[in-house]
Amino acid sequence: MPDVATRVIPCLDVADGRVVKGVNFQNLREMGDPVELAAEYFAQGADELTFLDVTATVDDRATMYDVVRRTAEQVFIPLTVGGGVRSVDDVARLQGVGADKVGVNSAAIRRPGLLDEIADRFGAQALVLSLDIKRSDRTASGFVVTTHGGRTETDLDALEWAREAVERGAGELLVNSIDADGTREGFDLELISAVRALSSVPVIASGGAGEAEHFGPAISAGADAVLAASVFHTGHLTIGDVKAAMAADGAVVR
Repeated sequence: MPDVATRVIPCLDVADGRVVKGVNFQNLREMGDPVELAAEYFAQGADELTFLDVTATVDDRATMYDVVRRTAEQVFIPLTVGGGVRSVDDVARLQGVGADKVGVNSAAIRRPGLLDEIADRFGAQALVLSLDIKRSDRTASGFVVTTHGGRTETDLDALEWAREAVERGAGELLVNSIDADGTREGFDLELISAVRALSSVPVIASGGAGEAEHFGPAISAGADAVLAASVFHTGHLTIGDVKAAMAADGAVVR
């Protein structure tokens, strides 16, 4: 068990200025106002918040900047924003409206040097590599990197890509299991353990949380933080429920 406190991070998938959620990234349905939900999670004791701009088109970007700005004005915990981050200028603009970290995914797959550029200019602590990972017999590790919310498989071995990203300056790895996403059957513990074994930076576990007792095993498997969405948005669990269950399993929580 890590000595530092394990972070609990609600994730808000934002499209057209509203929070949405689906299963395996499909069939998105609206879950509420992002700024109101962020304020609620802050009040419940969330350690950080992650916003993902799931449509991330040029016209949507202004909406997302507004959401981040309004959230940063009333929520005083770290904010990570991902979705459509393609350049150091995008990072600078997001930091300008209140983002503490950025999540990068597809753009880094297309051009890995982007990770070096962001880390060199803003520091590793500002850079989260977001990994959408599926099980596959096409790679040596049995895990493949996907894009487009899991719909498109790349040729990248997920563990090799995670290792390269850390070498290029990623300060955290957000490990999202596409197979488990939205199923509420628990995190992919084998995947978390595999990434933990190669990573010298914090690992955030994502995908599959359904009950409070699912979070402790993710920490035991090697996660430094746990991220979830629908269990919080629906009110099925509060941040306090999750922290109490994790503490009962021996994790250190704030």
